[in-house]
Amino acid sequence: MKAIIKTPLLAFLLLIFGLRAQQTPSFKQAQLKNSKVKQAYELRWDALANDMKAKKIDADDFDVFIRAFKQEAELEIWLKNKSSAAYTFFKTIPICATSGQLGPKRKEGDLQVPEGLYEISVFNANSDYFLAVKVNYPNASDKILAKGRPGGDIMIHGYCCTIGCIPLQNEPVKDLYILCVEARNRRSPIRVEIYPCRLTSSKIAKLKETYSEEKTNFWGNIQHAYAYFEANKKPIKYSIDKKGNYVFKEG
Repeated sequence: MKAIIKTPLLAFLLLIFGLRAQQTPSFKQAQLKNSKVKQAYELRWDALANDMKAKKIDADDFDVFIRAFKQEAELEIWLKNKSSAAYTFFKTIPICATSGQLGPKRKEGDLQVPEGLYEISVFNANSDYFLAVKVNYPNASDKILAKGRPGGDIMIHGYCCTIGCIPLQNEPVKDLYILCVEARNRRSPIRVEIYPCRLTSSKIAKLKETYSEEKTNFWGNIQHAYAYFEANKKPIKYSIDKKGNYVFKEG
């Protein structure tokens, strides 16, 4: 008797939750309600999908990984199929304006672009800077190592101007934005690694000739993440210790 009662009840609950799921718009559908995002898709998605197909990336099921290099003024986009472990290089976008100097951001108002390991945390299709995605600065390391208030609102955005963000021209920021929307729509975290430069051994040696021990020690710490990705084409796992150091775990 109990089973007879529970079965219709279960069916009713499944029906209600199913209807609610159908009524809830996906992240992508919500984004497409914005005219700038809709136009970006209309203008760029077919070309991006064709470029992905040429690199054997499934445009319906992929992840995004981003690296930015301040000295070289370059932002790299890497993609991979969800079934793959390693990322494939997709394209480089010029970073079109600079702010601050080489070195991590340590306080609000210092005009520095952060350095370290982050994720995309917010999408802003209504940004004053065309389209923007927010980097989750300050992370746990930044908070520990901050010299006062760490600040925030670090974005990758358009309109090619900056006081601590990563600015791109409007056309390439469309590509970045909609690729990130596609990944986020599948609930995939989007890792962003920001470096002072390409942290090769020779570059680290040159940096040590010019910059403080505090900075070069920090760069030596995050160099492990740079080197691991260079060798394996996948981001390294990490945690952050009580001193604000990145602690890396390979595999």
